[in-house]
Amino acid sequence: MRHHQKGLYIVEFALVAALFFVLLFAVIEFARALFVWNTLTEATRRGARLAVVCPVGHASIANVTVFNAPAAAGASSILPGLDSSDVVTDYLDQTGAVTAVFNDIRYVRVSIVGFTHTLLIPALLPGLPAMTLTAPAFATTLPRESLGAVPDGAGSTQCP
Repeated sequence: MRHHQKGLYIVEFALVAALFFVLLFAVIEFARALFVWNTLTEATRRGARLAVVCPVGHASIANVTVFNAPAAAGASSILPGLDSSDVVTDYLDQTGAVTAVFNDIRYVRVSIVGFTHTLLIPALLPGLPAMTLTAPAFATTLPRESLGAVPDGAGSTQCP
């Protein structure tokens, strides 16, 4: 009787191992998604913190937001798919409406819009179609500070 069950252990192992690895990859993918979520939150915080002290519309705001050097536009070195073109900086008045009048600016909002996260599980498991998740708009709003104005009487501005 024992002779007929010779391959049973291999079949059981294959079933359990397949389930185990699918569960393992799902946990890893969930951890990656949390990393992306946290990185996008931190990116908007960095951008807003710089935007409240830089001149209105300064180019380095978007670059620093995506973890690049102030003069280095383009793709983020930390998060694939994140680009300085995904960053939107809005200057808001007291009511929260977008304004272009310097003296009316009370808040600065930095947002990341249109970011898509590509899942790795379809690449690891043959036969599954490629999947991407579009992230919601991440935004951070802070009260304005100097907006680049330096109180030296010469009207100069300063920003990294």
